[in-house]
Amino acid sequence: MKRIDTVAPGTASPEVEAIFQDIKKAFGMIPNLFKTYAHHPPLLEANWHKVKRVMMEGALSRKNKEAIALLVSKDNGCKYCVAAHTGALKAIGVSSEEISRIENDLDQAEFTDKERALIRFARNANRAANDVTDEEFLAVRKTGASDAEIIEALGVMEVFTAFNKFLDALDVELG
Repeated sequence: MKRIDTVAPGTASPEVEAIFQDIKKAFGMIPNLFKTYAHHPPLLEANWHKVKRVMMEGALSRKNKEAIALLVSKDNGCKYCVAAHTGALKAIGVSSEEISRIENDLDQAEFTDKERALIRFARNANRAANDVTDEEFLAVRKTGASDAEIIEALGVMEVFTAFNKFLDALDVELG
């Protein structure tokens, strides 16, 4: 059952239309996630700004970030985000075989040891943040991960944990 209609481009306030244009410029389309957030323009603006800053800037590669988003979303059971980030990985040139390795055998995926450690750390924090041990943290540190890279990886986890819950609560369809 569709719980909330999305806001169609061309029907929104000028403020929302400007944000929609920025989103379309970045993605080539406006995902339903943002069309749903458009019902509350301050939240749309804040979340779009956060996506740009977290996913499109920083030290970690886009592939590393998309892998975190995919695995966190998979762990959280968010079909929308699993499909969206599988598509995003493909859009940046990651093969279906590599995506399968990311999902099923991270050790065989094409990442550095540091990237794998950051993915695992973010994934473990998503699963049970209070259970993250000092040993797990030190394992990430031993790969050479900086404070900024650790924060960035957890920032990706944070964004998609929130999006997962938002999308699932409203049963938003991919689009």
